[in-house]
Amino acid sequence: MIEIVETGPFNTVQDLGRPGYRDIGVSASGAMDPLAMRIGNILVGNEEGAAGIEVQTFPFSLRFGRRTVFAVTGADGDPILDRLELLPWCAYTAEAGQVLELKHPPTLARAYVSIGGGLDVPSVMGSRSTSLRGSFGGNAGRPFVKGDRIALGDCANFAPVPANGLAVIEPAVALRDVFPDLVDGALPVRALPGGEHALFPNDGDAFWSQTWKISSRSDRTGYRLSGEPIKPTASVEMRSHGIVPGVIQVPPGGEPIVQMSDANTAGGYPKIAGVIECDLWRLGQARIGSRLRFLRSTHAEARAVEQAVARYVEDVRTTSEMVKRALKAMA
Repeated sequence: MIEIVETGPFNTVQDLGRPGYRDIGVSASGAMDPLAMRIGNILVGNEEGAAGIEVQTFPFSLRFGRRTVFAVTGADGDPILDRLELLPWCAYTAEAGQVLELKHPPTLARAYVSIGGGLDVPSVMGSRSTSLRGSFGGNAGRPFVKGDRIALGDCANFAPVPANGLAVIEPAVALRDVFPDLVDGALPVRALPGGEHALFPNDGDAFWSQTWKISSRSDRTGYRLSGEPIKPTASVEMRSHGIVPGVIQVPPGGEPIVQMSDANTAGGYPKIAGVIECDLWRLGQARIGSRLRFLRSTHAEARAVEQAVARYVEDVRTTSEMVKRALKAMA
Protein backbone atom coordinates (compact mmCIF):
# COMPACT_ATOMS: atom_id res chain seq x y z
CA MET A 1 0.00 0.00 0.00
CA ILE A 2 1.09 3.57 -0.67
CA GLU A 3 -0.58 6.75 0.56
CA ILE A 4 -0.60 10.01 -1.39
CA VAL A 5 0.67 12.72 0.95
CA GLU A 6 0.77 15.68 -1.47
CA THR A 7 -0.24 16.05 -5.10
CA GLY A 8 -1.36 18.51 -7.73
CA PRO A 9 -3.97 17.99 -10.46
CA PHE A 10 -3.51 15.51 -13.33
CA ASN A 11 -1.15 13.07 -11.56
CA THR A 12 -2.43 9.63 -12.48
CA VAL A 13 -1.92 5.89 -12.68
CA GLN A 14 -0.52 4.97 -16.09
CA ASP A 15 1.02 1.96 -17.82
CA LEU A 16 1.86 1.46 -21.50
CA GLY A 17 -1.76 1.94 -22.55
CA ARG A 18 -4.72 -0.01 -23.93
CA PRO A 19 -4.30 -0.38 -27.70
CA GLY A 20 -6.90 -2.16 -29.79
CA TYR A 21 -10.07 -0.26 -28.90
CA ARG A 22 -9.86 2.84 -31.08
CA ASP A 23 -12.52 1.40 -33.38
CA ILE A 24 -15.05 1.79 -30.55
CA GLY A 25 -13.84 5.27 -29.60
CA VAL A 26 -11.48 4.37 -26.72
CA SER A 27 -8.07 6.06 -26.84
CA ALA A 28 -5.03 4.12 -25.73
CA SER A 29 -3.95 6.51 -22.93
CA GLY A 30 -0.71 5.34 -21.24
CA ALA A 31 2.46 7.14 -20.22
CA MET A 32 3.46 10.30 -22.10
CA ASP A 33 7.07 9.11 -21.72
CA PRO A 34 6.74 5.35 -22.18
CA LEU A 35 10.50 4.86 -22.31
CA ALA A 36 10.90 6.24 -18.77
CA MET A 37 8.12 3.96 -17.53
CA ARG A 38 9.67 0.89 -19.17
CA ILE A 39 13.10 1.56 -17.66
CA GLY A 40 11.64 2.25 -14.20
CA ASN A 41 9.76 -1.04 -14.24
CA ILE A 42 12.82 -2.97 -15.35
CA LEU A 43 14.86 -1.44 -12.51
CA VAL A 44 12.38 -2.56 -9.84
CA GLY A 45 11.85 -6.02 -11.33
CA ASN A 46 8.38 -5.51 -12.83
CA GLU A 47 7.11 -6.35 -16.27
CA GLU A 48 7.68 -3.34 -18.53
CA GLY A 49 3.96 -2.65 -18.72
CA ALA A 50 3.28 -2.63 -14.97
CA ALA A 51 1.24 0.30 -13.68
CA GLY A 52 3.11 3.20 -12.11
CA ILE A 53 2.57 6.87 -11.30
CA GLU A 54 2.86 9.67 -13.85
CA VAL A 55 3.61 12.98 -12.13
CA GLN A 56 3.17 16.17 -14.15
CA THR A 57 2.24 18.64 -11.41
CA PHE A 58 4.62 19.16 -8.53
CA PRO A 59 5.40 18.91 -5.65
CA PHE A 60 4.29 15.33 -5.16
CA SER A 61 4.90 12.97 -2.27
CA LEU A 62 3.78 9.54 -1.12
CA ARG A 63 4.28 7.33 1.93
CA PHE A 64 5.26 3.68 1.59
CA GLY A 65 3.15 1.27 3.62
CA ARG A 66 5.59 -1.61 3.34
CA ARG A 67 9.20 -2.35 2.53
CA THR A 68 9.57 -2.27 -1.22
CA VAL A 69 11.76 -1.33 -4.18
CA PHE A 70 11.09 1.88 -6.13
CA ALA A 71 12.62 3.99 -8.88
CA VAL A 72 11.98 7.52 -10.17
CA THR A 73 12.59 8.03 -13.88
CA GLY A 74 11.67 10.60 -16.52
CA ALA A 75 12.14 14.18 -15.36
CA ASP A 76 15.45 15.61 -14.26
CA GLY A 77 15.85 16.57 -10.61
CA ASP A 78 16.65 14.47 -7.55
CA PRO A 79 13.92 12.55 -5.68
CA ILE A 80 14.01 12.83 -1.88
CA LEU A 81 13.41 9.96 0.53
CA ASP A 82 12.96 11.14 4.12
CA ARG A 83 14.92 14.34 3.33
CA LEU A 84 17.80 12.41 1.74
CA GLU A 85 18.43 13.29 -1.91
CA LEU A 86 18.67 10.28 -4.21
CA LEU A 87 19.56 9.78 -7.85
CA PRO A 88 16.89 9.55 -10.54
CA TRP A 89 17.00 6.56 -12.88
CA CYS A 90 18.06 4.46 -9.90
CA ALA A 91 16.27 1.72 -7.91
CA TYR A 92 16.30 1.93 -4.11
CA THR A 93 14.68 0.12 -1.21
CA ALA A 94 12.17 2.05 0.89
CA GLU A 95 11.09 1.01 4.37
CA ALA A 96 7.51 1.13 5.63
CA GLY A 97 6.62 4.68 6.69
CA GLN A 98 9.24 6.45 4.58
CA VAL A 99 8.11 9.39 2.42
CA LEU A 100 9.19 9.93 -1.18
CA GLU A 101 9.06 13.53 -2.40
CA LEU A 102 9.40 14.91 -5.93
CA LYS A 103 10.01 18.62 -6.39
CA HIS A 104 9.49 20.60 -9.58
CA PRO A 105 12.10 19.41 -12.11
CA PRO A 106 14.50 21.97 -13.59
CA THR A 107 13.69 21.50 -17.28
CA LEU A 108 11.52 18.49 -18.08
CA ALA A 109 7.79 17.92 -17.67
CA ARG A 110 7.03 14.50 -16.19
CA ALA A 111 8.40 12.03 -13.65
CA TYR A 112 7.47 8.38 -13.21
CA VAL A 113 7.42 6.41 -9.97
CA SER A 114 7.74 2.65 -10.44
CA ILE A 115 7.21 0.44 -7.39
CA GLY A 116 7.96 -3.25 -6.95
CA GLY A 117 4.82 -5.22 -7.75
CA GLY A 118 3.21 -2.30 -9.59
CA LEU A 119 0.03 -0.50 -8.59
CA ASP A 120 -2.74 -3.02 -8.00
CA VAL A 121 -5.71 -1.18 -9.49
CA PRO A 122 -8.37 -2.88 -11.65
CA SER A 123 -7.49 -3.65 -15.24
CA VAL A 124 -9.98 -2.19 -17.74
CA MET A 125 -9.74 -3.40 -21.35
CA GLY A 126 -6.35 -4.92 -20.61
CA SER A 127 -4.79 -1.81 -19.05
CA ARG A 128 -4.58 -0.02 -15.71
CA SER A 129 -4.04 3.38 -17.34
CA THR A 130 -6.26 6.29 -16.32
CA SER A 131 -8.49 7.69 -19.04
CA LEU A 132 -9.31 11.16 -17.73
CA ARG A 133 -11.66 11.94 -20.60
CA GLY A 134 -13.56 8.70 -20.09
CA SER A 135 -13.32 8.74 -16.27
CA PHE A 136 -12.29 5.08 -16.07
CA GLY A 137 -9.20 3.04 -15.33
CA GLY A 138 -6.41 3.80 -12.89
CA ASN A 139 -7.49 5.29 -9.57
CA ALA A 140 -11.29 5.26 -10.11
CA GLY A 141 -10.83 7.14 -13.40
CA ARG A 142 -9.48 10.30 -11.76
CA PRO A 143 -6.23 11.98 -10.72
CA PHE A 144 -4.78 11.40 -7.27
CA VAL A 145 -5.90 13.50 -4.32
CA LYS A 146 -4.31 13.81 -0.91
CA GLY A 147 -5.08 10.79 1.24
CA ASP A 148 -5.60 8.28 -1.58
CA ARG A 149 -4.39 4.78 -0.69
CA ILE A 150 -3.35 2.50 -3.53
CA ALA A 151 -2.65 -1.22 -3.17
CA LEU A 152 0.55 -2.72 -4.53
CA GLY A 153 1.02 -6.00 -6.34
CA ASP A 154 2.97 -8.90 -4.91
CA CYS A 155 6.73 -8.35 -4.82
CA ALA A 156 7.69 -11.05 -2.32
CA ASN A 157 9.91 -12.85 -4.82
CA PHE A 158 11.70 -9.81 -6.20
CA ALA A 159 15.45 -9.68 -5.84
CA PRO A 160 16.92 -6.90 -3.67
CA VAL A 161 18.83 -3.94 -5.06
CA PRO A 162 22.25 -2.80 -3.79
CA ALA A 163 22.20 -0.70 -0.64
CA ASN A 164 23.45 2.34 -2.60
CA GLY A 165 20.99 1.79 -5.43
CA LEU A 166 20.95 0.27 -8.91
CA ALA A 167 21.29 3.00 -11.54
CA VAL A 168 21.27 3.24 -15.32
CA ILE A 169 22.44 5.93 -17.69
CA GLU A 170 19.34 7.86 -18.72
CA PRO A 171 18.35 7.57 -22.40
CA ALA A 172 19.02 11.23 -23.21
CA VAL A 173 22.68 10.56 -22.36
CA ALA A 174 23.04 6.92 -23.42
CA LEU A 175 21.40 7.66 -26.79
CA ARG A 176 22.81 11.11 -27.43
CA ASP A 177 24.10 9.96 -30.82
CA VAL A 178 20.55 8.97 -31.76
CA PHE A 179 18.52 11.88 -30.35
CA PRO A 180 19.75 15.31 -31.50
CA ASP A 181 20.36 18.08 -28.96
CA LEU A 182 18.40 21.32 -28.80
CA VAL A 183 19.14 23.68 -31.67
CA ASP A 184 19.02 27.35 -30.61
CA GLY A 185 16.82 26.31 -27.69
CA ALA A 186 14.34 24.36 -29.86
CA LEU A 187 13.72 20.62 -29.51
CA PRO A 188 14.24 18.77 -32.80
CA VAL A 189 11.38 16.34 -33.42
CA ARG A 190 11.55 13.95 -36.36
CA ALA A 191 8.41 13.39 -38.41
CA LEU A 192 7.26 11.81 -41.65
CA PRO A 193 5.04 13.58 -44.20
CA GLY A 194 1.37 12.81 -43.51
CA GLY A 195 -1.52 11.74 -45.69
CA GLU A 196 -2.50 15.28 -46.72
CA HIS A 197 1.02 16.74 -46.85
CA ALA A 198 0.62 17.42 -50.58
CA LEU A 199 -2.24 19.87 -49.86
CA PHE A 200 0.22 22.38 -48.40
CA PRO A 201 2.18 24.67 -50.71
CA ASN A 202 5.91 24.45 -51.45
CA ASP A 203 6.15 20.89 -50.12
CA GLY A 204 5.00 22.02 -46.68
CA ASP A 205 7.94 24.40 -46.29
CA ALA A 206 6.06 26.71 -43.90
CA PHE A 207 5.60 23.77 -41.53
CA TRP A 208 9.12 22.34 -41.67
CA SER A 209 11.07 25.60 -41.69
CA GLN A 210 9.64 27.46 -38.71
CA THR A 211 9.96 27.11 -34.94
CA TRP A 212 6.75 26.22 -33.14
CA LYS A 213 5.81 26.84 -29.52
CA ILE A 214 3.73 24.51 -27.33
CA SER A 215 0.63 26.47 -26.38
CA SER A 216 -0.92 26.69 -22.92
CA ARG A 217 -3.98 24.98 -24.42
CA SER A 218 -2.05 21.71 -24.58
CA ASP A 219 -2.66 18.57 -22.53
CA ARG A 220 -2.36 14.77 -22.70
CA THR A 221 -4.81 14.70 -25.60
CA GLY A 222 -2.78 16.96 -27.84
CA TYR A 223 -0.18 19.71 -28.04
CA ARG A 224 -1.50 22.82 -29.76
CA LEU A 225 1.33 24.69 -31.44
CA SER A 226 1.65 28.45 -31.82
CA GLY A 227 3.39 29.96 -34.82
CA GLU A 228 2.78 31.43 -38.25
CA PRO A 229 -0.43 29.73 -39.45
CA ILE A 230 -0.13 27.30 -42.34
CA LYS A 231 -2.95 26.72 -44.79
CA PRO A 232 -3.62 24.16 -47.55
CA THR A 233 -3.72 25.43 -51.10
CA ALA A 234 -7.49 24.91 -51.27
CA SER A 235 -10.34 24.09 -48.92
CA VAL A 236 -10.94 20.36 -48.80
CA GLU A 237 -13.94 18.63 -47.25
CA MET A 238 -12.66 15.49 -45.54
CA ARG A 239 -14.33 12.61 -43.78
CA SER A 240 -13.16 11.74 -40.29
CA HIS A 241 -10.36 9.19 -40.25
CA GLY A 242 -8.46 7.24 -37.61
CA ILE A 243 -5.97 9.15 -35.44
CA VAL A 244 -3.06 7.85 -33.35
CA PRO A 245 -0.48 9.57 -31.10
CA GLY A 246 2.07 11.52 -33.12
CA VAL A 247 -0.29 12.55 -35.92
CA ILE A 248 -0.02 16.28 -36.65
CA GLN A 249 -3.29 17.81 -37.83
CA VAL A 250 -3.90 21.31 -39.14
CA PRO A 251 -7.28 22.81 -38.15
CA PRO A 252 -8.81 25.73 -40.10
CA GLY A 253 -6.92 28.28 -37.95
CA GLY A 254 -3.63 26.96 -39.37
CA GLU A 255 -1.86 26.18 -36.08
CA PRO A 256 -1.01 22.45 -35.88
CA ILE A 257 -2.12 20.00 -33.19
CA VAL A 258 0.12 17.05 -32.28
CA GLN A 259 -1.95 14.16 -30.97
CA MET A 260 -0.51 12.73 -27.74
CA SER A 261 -1.20 9.75 -25.43
CA ASP A 262 -4.91 10.50 -24.97
CA ALA A 263 -5.24 11.19 -28.70
CA ASN A 264 -8.65 11.46 -30.28
CA THR A 265 -9.64 8.25 -32.04
CA ALA A 266 -10.82 10.01 -35.21
CA GLY A 267 -10.68 13.42 -36.82
CA GLY A 268 -11.18 15.21 -40.11
CA TYR A 269 -8.46 17.86 -40.14
CA PRO A 270 -5.70 17.44 -42.76
CA LYS A 271 -2.68 15.47 -41.53
CA ILE A 272 0.51 17.26 -42.54
CA ALA A 273 2.94 14.91 -40.75
CA GLY A 274 3.39 12.25 -38.09
CA VAL A 275 6.05 12.20 -35.36
CA ILE A 276 8.12 9.02 -35.46
CA GLU A 277 7.17 6.80 -32.53
CA CYS A 278 10.58 6.83 -30.84
CA ASP A 279 10.58 10.63 -30.63
CA LEU A 280 7.24 10.77 -28.80
CA TRP A 281 8.86 10.30 -25.38
CA ARG A 282 10.93 13.44 -25.91
CA LEU A 283 7.84 15.33 -26.94
CA GLY A 284 6.09 14.01 -23.83
CA GLN A 285 8.81 15.61 -21.70
CA ALA A 286 8.47 19.03 -23.38
CA ARG A 287 6.83 21.67 -21.20
CA ILE A 288 4.19 24.22 -22.08
CA GLY A 289 6.05 27.08 -23.75
CA SER A 290 8.81 24.84 -25.17
CA ARG A 291 9.91 25.48 -28.73
CA LEU A 292 10.00 22.75 -31.40
CA ARG A 293 11.45 22.28 -34.86
CA PHE A 294 10.21 19.41 -36.98
CA LEU A 295 12.84 17.50 -38.94
CA ARG A 296 11.73 15.68 -42.06
CA SER A 297 12.64 12.04 -41.49
CA THR A 298 12.47 8.76 -43.41
CA HIS A 299 11.12 5.30 -42.63
CA ALA A 300 14.70 3.99 -42.64
CA GLU A 301 15.77 6.56 -40.04
CA ALA A 302 12.72 5.82 -37.89
CA ARG A 303 13.58 2.11 -37.99
CA ALA A 304 17.22 2.78 -37.08
CA VAL A 305 16.15 4.87 -34.06
CA GLU A 306 13.73 2.13 -33.00
CA GLN A 307 16.51 -0.45 -33.12
CA ALA A 308 18.87 1.76 -31.08
CA VAL A 309 16.22 2.23 -28.38
CA ALA A 310 15.53 -1.52 -28.33
CA ARG A 311 19.25 -2.22 -27.80
CA TYR A 312 19.36 0.28 -24.94
CA VAL A 313 16.33 -1.25 -23.22
CA GLU A 314 17.71 -4.76 -23.62
CA ASP A 315 21.07 -3.67 -22.17
CA VAL A 316 19.30 -2.19 -19.13
CA ARG A 317 17.27 -5.37 -18.68
CA THR A 318 20.30 -7.67 -18.99
CA THR A 319 22.44 -5.63 -16.60
CA SER A 320 19.66 -5.30 -14.04
CA GLU A 321 18.94 -9.04 -14.06
CA MET A 322 22.64 -9.88 -13.77
CA VAL A 323 23.09 -7.64 -10.72
CA LYS A 324 19.99 -9.01 -9.01
CA ARG A 325 21.06 -12.62 -9.65
CA ALA A 326 24.42 -11.85 -8.07
CA LEU A 327 22.73 -10.31 -5.02
CA LYS A 328 20.48 -13.36 -4.64
CA ALA A 329 23.50 -15.65 -4.77
CA MET A 330 25.20 -13.60 -2.04
CA ALA A 331 22.15 -13.60 0.24
